[in-house]
Amino acid sequence: MTVDQISVTGRTGAPDSIARRAPAGRPRISMTGRRHRAFYLFTAPWIIGFLLLTVVPMAYALWLSFTTYDGISPHWRYVGLGNYTELFSDPQTWNSLGRTGLFAITSVPLSIVAGLGLAVLVNRPIRARGLFRTLLYLPAVVPPVGAGLTFKALFDQNSGAANGVLTLFGFDALGWLADPYARYVLLMSVLWAAGNVMIISLAGLQDVPRELHEAARIDGAGAWRTFRSITVPLLSPVLLFQTVTGVIASVQTIMPLLLTPDGTTAGVTALPQSNYLYMMHVFSQYFALGRYGYASALLWVLFVLILIATGLIFRFTSGVVFYNVDPEAKK
Repeated sequence: MTVDQISVTGRTGAPDSIARRAPAGRPRISMTGRRHRAFYLFTAPWIIGFLLLTVVPMAYALWLSFTTYDGISPHWRYVGLGNYTELFSDPQTWNSLGRTGLFAITSVPLSIVAGLGLAVLVNRPIRARGLFRTLLYLPAVVPPVGAGLTFKALFDQNSGAANGVLTLFGFDALGWLADPYARYVLLMSVLWAAGNVMIISLAGLQDVPRELHEAARIDGAGAWRTFRSITVPLLSPVLLFQTVTGVIASVQTIMPLLLTPDGTTAGVTALPQSNYLYMMHVFSQYFALGRYGYASALLWVLFVLILIATGLIFRFTSGVVFYNVDPEAKK
């Protein structure tokens, strides 16, 4: 046997444990350790962004809520719970909070019903169905600033298209952006973006098993009975998601500010009373009055209220939400 044959035999005949032995001085990492390291490497950008853009600003706002800081002057003082005591005794806070609750109770069901109705229509086998889906979804991707400017132009009292149509038929022009009509314009701006709800509802509709609909038709159930007894229960997780996200979005809306004649943060003082929602009260304290500490306290109260509202929604809907789980997935 030659030297070359011996060297080849030594390389090829070595056990796998020797061949795969880690280099000297480098610690061996288990498969679990590699998975953990890969997980943290892939999630590191999100974790860093969450800490820097969410946790740190929230902590800073919490600290501001205990002070009289105005954003400019270096002379501020610690007041403890003084801002929270003031906001709970401020009638403007309670009035704006009540309007916000009424707006959420009104706008969220309207947007869900409108989106679900559109989803049912575009889920039917009609011609140019994809085109209709695209056209109905396009308003949802318009930025809020663009949508606000569009609605302000449409409902302007002097040159708006809405009053142009009214005068064409002999009616008087209305002050759409003032009380008592401003609230209806705000609701229409919410329905304008119902395409987002439509897309989510459409995905839920397409996930409903067709066999259940066929079985219902065989049993003699009509279209409405099938929709009410089969489609809606199977869509309940989607409807719950839309309810929670809709409530959170409605209490944080800035659309009333975009509908003001000024259209800037300074115009928050000229808002119609019906559109003076909680976030408008926060904007007023921040930018019109420069009370950063008090406005931060308002935001933290809103954060706690959103947590409570979300918990109550999950609590009272736990018995009516049904999840379609594949029995094979449990094995």
